[in-house]
Amino acid sequence: MTSIVSLLLEVMMVVYMTSAVLFVLRTIRGPTVFDRVIAVDSLSYDLVVFMAMIALYTGRYVLAVCMVPIALWAYALDIYVSWYVEQKVKGEVRCDL
Repeated sequence: MTSIVSLLLEVMMVVYMTSAVLFVLRTIRGPTVFDRVIAVDSLSYDLVVFMAMIALYTGRYVLAVCMVPIALWAYALDIYVSWYVEQKVKGEVRCDL
């Protein structure tokens, strides 16, 4: 790998780590459940891209296998929350968000 690509990957890793910290803060502070869900989604996809950069940087492409379950988990969370909201709109769920 050329030094320019490695330098670019290192800079992007710092940017992604900074954004991950911001997503964690948004997950903790909210203020609504929807903000937290979007923050968790963003954090999950951020982690997937970060793992891809680490795999590219280190040359260990086995890390790419771990990216798929994380992305699917974020997708499953979206589906569950949308189902929950739909049930709430229909009046079948009594808990408030």
